[in-house]
Amino acid sequence: MKNIVILISGRGSNMEAIVRAQIPGARIAAVISNRPDAGGLAFAASHGIPTRVVDHKAYPSREAFDAALADSIDALAPDLVVLAGFMRVLTDGFVNRYNGRLLNIHPSLLPSFPGLHTHQRALEAGVRVHGTTVHFVTPTLDCGPIVIQAVVPVLPGDDEDALAARVLVQEHRIYPQAVSWFVADRLSIDAAGRVDVRAESAGPTGWTVPPVEA
Repeated sequence: MKNIVILISGRGSNMEAIVRAQIPGARIAAVISNRPDAGGLAFAASHGIPTRVVDHKAYPSREAFDAALADSIDALAPDLVVLAGFMRVLTDGFVNRYNGRLLNIHPSLLPSFPGLHTHQRALEAGVRVHGTTVHFVTPTLDCGPIVIQAVVPVLPGDDEDALAARVLVQEHRIYPQAVSWFVADRLSIDAAGRVDVRAESAGPTGWTVPPVEA
């Protein structure tokens, strides 16, 4: 059984997807938020998952907050830390502390559109497909080894909200898959920094990209 700690800042819909997936071999040790009013805390508590708040406003610096957050995480002996809408830029020291066991999901097909406002930037660029990426976190923002991606079409008449909603459906599909692969010890990172997914007799192997759907 692997302990998983999930970090959220708001509703935590990707956290909900992971919890609902009931991944074999995974134990959600806690859900931690940097915001005491995060809606996802109530969902976690209603499912019997311990919750904690480490309010970033209570600390004088990013380094002080990250140190307190790491102390809270480490007390849970995590095998994996999952960022699920955690809206804080983490320090290099924090990221390196969890090297190889810190996952994030980003709403674009990395390396395209790192950072914020990805859906609007995709629309402005005129791309025909967009999507989402689960990756290991490294000190360089949104540049870590890619675990899995999902693709959605950009449709005529799309606005930012419509495109975001289409992407979110795929986020909820691929994040539990990535966590499941980690828990099953199917993920490894090669010397070139690429993620390999070890094949099993059943279930997906390697990259999983769904058909482009409306």
